[in-house]
Amino acid sequence: MSKKRVLLTGAAGYISSQLLPVFRDRYDLVLLDIVDESRRGKVEGIVHVDLTDPNIDSYREHFKGVDAIVHNGFYRTEGHIAGAPWQWIADRPKGNPDGYYAERSNLDMVFHLFKLAQEEGIPRLVITSSNHATDWYESIIHHGKMDMIGPDTFPLSDNFYGWGKATYEHMGFIFATGRFGDPIENVHIRVGGPRPFVAQNYTYNLVSFRRELGAYISERDMQQLYVKSIETEDIRNVHGIPHQVFYGISRNTRAFWSITNAREVIGYEPEDDSELLYAEDIRKYVTEGGRTC
Repeated sequence: MSKKRVLLTGAAGYISSQLLPVFRDRYDLVLLDIVDESRRGKVEGIVHVDLTDPNIDSYREHFKGVDAIVHNGFYRTEGHIAGAPWQWIADRPKGNPDGYYAERSNLDMVFHLFKLAQEEGIPRLVITSSNHATDWYESIIHHGKMDMIGPDTFPLSDNFYGWGKATYEHMGFIFATGRFGDPIENVHIRVGGPRPFVAQNYTYNLVSFRRELGAYISERDMQQLYVKSIETEDIRNVHGIPHQVFYGISRNTRAFWSITNAREVIGYEPEDDSELLYAEDIRKYVTEGGRTC
């Protein structure tokens, strides 16, 4: 059987660096980015393309014959910070409304990908979304006023980074309905915490430490989640629309995001649990009961 041809945007980025070891063996890859240096060094085979350019014909050639797009690209606007972390802390820094401008280019980039997929007959997109699409709920969940957030929880964010990710998802739903032609199947992965963390840095704030334990995703679980999102044949939801939102976390004991639909739809079976990986740190630093509060 021939390999699927997969186009990966943001190929020099951090998430891509975790996926490429598996993707290079499994797929015929097209790698796009505006740079070719990652945190792990130079990434071979990258074609420099600016996907924010509205002239999509100037890079259309790279999309011909592609079976799936994995979108990890992200455009950073100098001087504009769209995110507002630490939603659960009352005295966190105020945001800047000009973060809106930082996200407009990212929305354009996603639209260009959907438009090319529609015109070139690319059946599936897997888009890296973010847990920040629903991050407003963390202002209550980590204080014991809510237990679990699922992909069907109405997305609410109090910053433009999260708003942008939720807007990707809604844009994907429109294309999945077949409104503009053949339905474009798409999966949005709300990645949690894909980086190892140092527990000692959180001893002043155990709520934040427990939050990191709930959000964690290991590299091998990330790889499994993306591969199954690309390869599972039928990703239709209960209404028959090929559109899914999955939370990207491991099978964490302290999880506060649901991965039930990822288990049911694509057979995602994460292998790691932060409770075991950080067991010694938990014994050392967690002196209060509770999952996140």
